[in-house]
Amino acid sequence: MIGWLGALVWALLAPVQAQAEASLDEQTQALIVDAVEAAFELDLYNNRCRQDRSGRRTENLNKILASGFRMTVLDAQDDLFPEGYYRDAQARMTEDFLRRLREMGGCSGAKEAKLRDALRERYDRAIHELEAFP
Repeated sequence: MIGWLGALVWALLAPVQAQAEASLDEQTQALIVDAVEAAFELDLYNNRCRQDRSGRRTENLNKILASGFRMTVLDAQDDLFPEGYYRDAQARMTEDFLRRLREMGGCSGAKEAKLRDALRERYDRAIHELEAFP
């Protein structure tokens, strides 16, 4: 019975989700992708270099996307990222970020270069733009 009910809910919500995604123009899609990447990088930095595993930036972005765009971070990674699948998108973002971190000399080099500040500025800018979206 639960399987049937879940299928019914999905069947009812799928067209709404598809319509919401279709109504996003390329600029808005790019803004969402940038915000997802910014949140992911800041959370990954905090996880790797500050032992903060909360993922709070991604969770905050999830709330904004759900209320304003009827999607989640995972939906954005599945539908708007070139990989087309959230796990592949996350693997690529992780690999890119860890390469960048190694090039900076690890967490100590990143702290000296004030990487956290740059990541936070990017995240704050992206969030501000999404919140200002009509």
